[in-house]
Amino acid sequence: MRLLPRDEKFFELFQKQVGIISEAARLLADAVRIGNGRMASAATEISVLEHRGDELIHEIFTRLNQTFITPIDPEDIHAISSALDDVLDGIEDTAHRLVAYHINPIPANMVSLAEIVARCAKQLQQAFELQGKGSPQVYCIEINRLENEGDLVGRSAIVDLFAKEKDPITLIKLKEVYDFFEETIDSCEDVADVLQNVVVKNS
Repeated sequence: MRLLPRDEKFFELFQKQVGIISEAARLLADAVRIGNGRMASAATEISVLEHRGDELIHEIFTRLNQTFITPIDPEDIHAISSALDDVLDGIEDTAHRLVAYHINPIPANMVSLAEIVARCAKQLQQAFELQGKGSPQVYCIEINRLENEGDLVGRSAIVDLFAKEKDPITLIKLKEVYDFFEETIDSCEDVADVLQNVVVKNS
């Protein structure tokens, strides 16, 4: 019996959070494939998931303040939680912009970026399912590769946008949505970077 609380619940909470992220990313990717007609309902569902994610983050921080001995350093738990929160916020913000700006039709490059977000989220989910029993390195490397792929798609999309779009308001709207997609993918890479740092610290 442990005399000091070493709370393993953090891993379970992280798993729940990445499960929510993966579902939100799937909803976003499915909606952009179908088109603007599906985006409004998808954005509403994603907002519900984002609220659930906020509740989990609050639970993690509350537990962190109440636990004397944690499975990994408290600052690492905080960093992972904050990075995961950024991913989910990015997915919600992207979905909201797509609806608010009435992006229709949704460009093929946005569909590609949404699929990259969903693939990154799936890699995060697999990494956290290890529950500290293995190295997430392979999943982190794949997220880094996907981030590079997203950069290429995003840059190509922006070049194409400025070359072809004549309406300045439409151009501003589309560029902002592209920026949100890229920032969300970057946030996924941030989680991967934090995970790799934690692995190095605890190896």
